[in-house]
Amino acid sequence: MNIGQAIIEALESLLSNKMRAGLTILGIVIGVAAVVAMLAVGTGAQNSISNSINGIGTNLLFVASGSFQRQQNATVQRIEPLTQQDAQALTDPLQAPDVAAVAPIIQGNLDVSYNGEQETVQVTGVTPDFATVRNVTLSDGDFISDDQQQGGSMVAVIGPTTADNLFGTHVGVVGDTIRVAGQPFRVIGVLTSRGGGSFGNEDDLIYVPLNTAQLRLLHRPNYQVDMIYVSAVSSDAINSASDEIAEVLRERHHDKVGQDDFTILSQQDILSTAQSITSVLTVFLGGIAAISLLVGGIGIMNIMLVSVTERTREIGLRKAIGARKRDILIQFLTESSLLSLFGGLIGIALGWLIGFVVGRVAISLGTDLEPVVSLQAILLATLFSTAVGLFFGIYPANRAANLQPVDALRYE
Repeated sequence: MNIGQAIIEALESLLSNKMRAGLTILGIVIGVAAVVAMLAVGTGAQNSISNSINGIGTNLLFVASGSFQRQQNATVQRIEPLTQQDAQALTDPLQAPDVAAVAPIIQGNLDVSYNGEQETVQVTGVTPDFATVRNVTLSDGDFISDDQQQGGSMVAVIGPTTADNLFGTHVGVVGDTIRVAGQPFRVIGVLTSRGGGSFGNEDDLIYVPLNTAQLRLLHRPNYQVDMIYVSAVSSDAINSASDEIAEVLRERHHDKVGQDDFTILSQQDILSTAQSITSVLTVFLGGIAAISLLVGGIGIMNIMLVSVTERTREIGLRKAIGARKRDILIQFLTESSLLSLFGGLIGIALGWLIGFVVGRVAISLGTDLEPVVSLQAILLATLFSTAVGLFFGIYPANRAANLQPVDALRYE
């Protein structure tokens, strides 16, 4: 029996039991669709995180208070917080020549209102250099100036979503006054829309001068700051800039090497960590989804065993007129493989559809997540589903091939 004839006979057998074949295929469809959808969502999440991190620049360093080494060292109890003075020291070109700009920040969630409309928004106290370090662009108005920072002016730059929520529009709102924590702030600029990202909605926020935030909104003792953003002179100078920052802060905080009370992270550090987490989650979810494929394979084996039992006399008759053991084996393996192959193809289409729907739902919720169905995922799902059909079809096919013609013809 050649392959073409085996496929034709397998199709005829499956079409003679459409309902049973359809329900058997359904198990494979669900398994393959789950695997494809999970891999697509995982890949989309990785891309979203990468885009969010890379979108803030390629030469950015994050300096935060606290250190893992300090937490592990029981003999060291005191952690000196970061301050505006620390940030000022990092701008010294003699001590940190590879540092281009420094932007300390403090932030917190506060109530913001305008004419009865109120919402809770992340308010961040920033300096003028923040716009350079974080690649901030505006669709209207101006960013915070040095005079406004030094004078503690009551001004604010707001995101387009914040403007829409408060004013009903983000056009023509410059000059209006909003209340932040009950205090009046004049809007001097509206940010260009960046959309929702993996780290929150970058369009729903407010920037105010750092000194104003320190004194009136987000009180921090002794001019402490929550984080310091540092921009290196180039992406190639990231490592040298990081070393210079560490030396400056060690000297100011009187830290010994290996006992830093601060942490310096680059974008690559954050990106690698985020990708590791999403990769583990993708594999974990894909593994759970693959269990559905195994269940579908067991369903194929069960149906093929039923088919062997029902067609015992047919098998005996075929052997009696000259069919070889190999012919019977190929016939039943072809049927099980077609079941899994059809299920795999339909499952790939369904998985793509699920990924598409998830992407549209994510966009509607303001999240920058676009599931990606890769060629690797399609090939993996197709090969795996076919392998499942072959694996779970071997036992029923072998059982059919080993039937004795005399016993099969006597079977009722």
